[in-house]
Amino acid sequence: MPAARESLLDAACVALARHPWSAVRMVDVAATAGVSRQTLYNEFGSKEGLARALVRRETDGYLAGVDRALAVHDDPRDRLTAAAEWTAAAARQNALVRAMLTGCWSERLPSPALTPVRSGSAVPAQRRADGPLPSPGDLVVLVRDRAVAVLTGPGVPGAADTAELTRACELVVRLALSCVAAPPAEGGVADLIRSALHRRPVP
Repeated sequence: MPAARESLLDAACVALARHPWSAVRMVDVAATAGVSRQTLYNEFGSKEGLARALVRRETDGYLAGVDRALAVHDDPRDRLTAAAEWTAAAARQNALVRAMLTGCWSERLPSPALTPVRSGSAVPAQRRADGPLPSPGDLVVLVRDRAVAVLTGPGVPGAADTAELTRACELVVRLALSCVAAPPAEGGVADLIRSALHRRPVP
């Protein structure tokens, strides 16, 4: 992603932390990023385009974190626990991630339509942002499928029945989302996931 685009998205995040999205001004985002307002419009097209790009970036960042969490441990249950803990932590730290995971968009946040919008952007990253944005259900499937792929990948000994593993992975994702909606006590995410996996056939 070009440096100017990344700087503008960072500036939009800063502005969003200080003001509701409705009060965020494009001219202020451009000034914070140290670029012209025209550069901002060339990159995103409109404030709605900026919102879509911001949501897309935060989605990508969340999913990249899932991939990192799934790669940290050797034990499959530890991998799934790490992914669940990352989900709860990411939602706690980032209001946009929380909204994407739960579908609950507060008035302070941008709430772009999840359906694709017509895009004539010359910027490939913006054309992608103008495409469909994932719903909470889409994110459940994306995370579940990433977990299944890691746990059944090449070199994984004794992989469990794929259908049962898929159910176990989806259970973990949905339990993690329940922890986003109703946070457990300190350390509770890991305890909840380990308890749920104790009786599940995970490779």
